[in-house]
Amino acid sequence: MGFDAAWALVGDAVTKGRIPGAVLGVVDAGGRQVACAGAAQVVPDSAGMTREAIFDLASLTKPVFTARRILAHAKAGRIDLDAPLTQVIPDFRQYHADCWERAVTFRDCLAHRTPFPAVAPLYTYGQDPATLRAFVLQREWRRVPTPVYSDINFILLGIALERLEGCGIRQMDPGAGFTFTPDPAACAATEACTWRGRVMRGEVHDENCFALQGAGHAGLFGTADALLDVGEAMLAQGLGLAGTRVEGSRTHGWEIRHAGWSGGQRCGVATIGHTGFTGTGLWIDAEAGRAWTLLTNRVHPSRHIETGIGTLRQTVGEALYVG
Repeated sequence: MGFDAAWALVGDAVTKGRIPGAVLGVVDAGGRQVACAGAAQVVPDSAGMTREAIFDLASLTKPVFTARRILAHAKAGRIDLDAPLTQVIPDFRQYHADCWERAVTFRDCLAHRTPFPAVAPLYTYGQDPATLRAFVLQREWRRVPTPVYSDINFILLGIALERLEGCGIRQMDPGAGFTFTPDPAACAATEACTWRGRVMRGEVHDENCFALQGAGHAGLFGTADALLDVGEAMLAQGLGLAGTRVEGSRTHGWEIRHAGWSGGQRCGVATIGHTGFTGTGLWIDAEAGRAWTLLTNRVHPSRHIETGIGTLRQTVGEALYVG
């Protein structure tokens, strides 16, 4: 396995200042290897990166928490993936019985095959979480002509989870090594947020998740080892529905390898993976029996800096298969 070659690429990105810090972890038949470098925070204070650093996983929340939990409810018979969300959220667009939103299914949202827009600045409409949830459910959504990867899909799935489980997402148990309310001192910092007026460290980077006080599209925090545990478990148990192609390059909550994707082109054709805006990612190759995670704080202190994270992810993924 080319762990050393892959790590050299990560270390070079840190040394050259493209990203403040990173943790790379791989698990396969040869065991587990994890390395870290750089800084967990550079402004306004400095802190070194450690293997135990807790990262804002951003959109990794979608497959690692929300999709896994939705699929567990489906397996237990509590929901039908091909039923509309109104099976659990009967008040969704309740004043418009014939609208397209009421026909959207759980599977549609899991695979991002809905007409919802990619994102909407919900936080600009206020910060009362109950009112914002009502706004999400009752607004007339702009219908995009071609399905796109959309946070709205997983915000809705998060609301469905809250209805199914009778509590807010932040009150749910995300599993060992994960949390929604981390110790800031143990975290890798993200952005110096102009809206909130401070550097985010231990607070969710995503503005909509912050305003909703927990959501299905973002908000999960975790370590490299926690993600490797997820990958290891999925390799041992089989990918199941998580690895079943639904449409195009999408599975239930994950992406599957396709031309130009984040995991590179040397992994197996059925490899699944996902990334997070803050600079995170997890990939699982059942054919090779390998899972790897690359966690960076590439948005610290600003998202408006070109870090080369896309190329870094691809080249790291490909380096792991050399040698």
